[in-house]
Amino acid sequence: MTMTALVTPTVTDYEASADLASLVVRTTQDDALSLPAEQLRLSCKCAHCTRARFDGRFPERFPGIAITEIGDLGYGLNISFSDGHNRGIYPKPYLLSLAGR
Repeated sequence: MTMTALVTPTVTDYEASADLASLVVRTTQDDALSLPAEQLRLSCKCAHCTRARFDGRFPERFPGIAITEIGDLGYGLNISFSDGHNRGIYPKPYLLSLAGR
């Protein structure tokens, strides 16, 4: 009997797109996945955004939002956006799940 191990892809590299409208992540499986900045901003799980959702104050859209800075924390990325929000930490497995991986 042959057993095949499934290897979960992990993020190996990342960068903002040239127009800052998306995050491009590369994986151990040589995939290049693009995550729109608006999707990332809407998916933020920081305490501020979680509370805003709970209170019904979280926007439904962030049209024209751009990525302004990316900080690598090892296990995840701290992404800053053009609306001034910079509290979100996106664990690398979470980024892959947002990309459908």
